[in-house]
Amino acid sequence: MRKIMAIVMAAVACGASLTVATSSEAAAAGRSPQCVKVRKYFDKGDHRYVRLTNLCAKRSSCFTIVIPHQRDPRGRLAKGATKDVRYGKTSGPRALYVKNTHC
Repeated sequence: MRKIMAIVMAAVACGASLTVATSSEAAAAGRSPQCVKVRKYFDKGDHRYVRLTNLCAKRSSCFTIVIPHQRDPRGRLAKGATKDVRYGKTSGPRALYVKNTHC
């Protein structure tokens, strides 16, 4: 009886891990590729900038710069491009992060 219970428990565990792996692959397929990479944040004069690079060589990518309590600037980078993006004044808040978005 114990052997049968052990076999049943192993089958249930294998089935559950297969379901989790399949669902995580499906979720990853629905996301946009993570092409936009932040190189650095810097200030120039009285403006804040972020230097972004598109790591995808075959497609342009879209991004959103997330800033607390402000409208988030959005943009697009050409394939393989690096660009300095101005997102605010030095008196305002700094960007929290840059989010890759679907174009």
